[in-house]
Amino acid sequence: MTYLFDRRKRMVLPVLALMMAACSATVSHRGYLPRAQDMQKVQVGMSKAEVEATLGSPSTTATVNSTGDSYYYISSTVEQQAFFDPQETDRKVFAVRFNQNNQVESFANYSLEDGRIINVSSRETPTAGKELTILRQIFGNIGTFTPAEGPPGKGRVGQ
Repeated sequence: MTYLFDRRKRMVLPVLALMMAACSATVSHRGYLPRAQDMQKVQVGMSKAEVEATLGSPSTTATVNSTGDSYYYISSTVEQQAFFDPQETDRKVFAVRFNQNNQVESFANYSLEDGRIINVSSRETPTAGKELTILRQIFGNIGTFTPAEGPPGKGRVGQ
């Protein structure tokens, strides 16, 4: 009897350890953010080439014809628990804006709290008409059938 009890104990511990490991979060670090000491070297008036030499290639760029280019260095941390959707827990953006002469005009640090969620594509196609509930779809044809017309396909040939 004690042998059976000890055997069960030995089986329960690995199962519990496996269950605990399955529930731990998976943390992913995405993007590139330069070191803090490199970001401090950026000064107003630096050329675009100097910024690239100091910070490296940006994560993305934006060009606005009237004001000049912008470089964005973006880094984010994403956590995912088991099969749930991933959640972004941290985001850092270092933005460098250039004037039309390709010299630094301004720069700023942004975080997750500074951002807004913008739904670029909702993947839904709007349709004309009204949306019907499932009950309205099921019971919507009650009373619309006229027995004088007969069921479809039962008309006389040649009329």
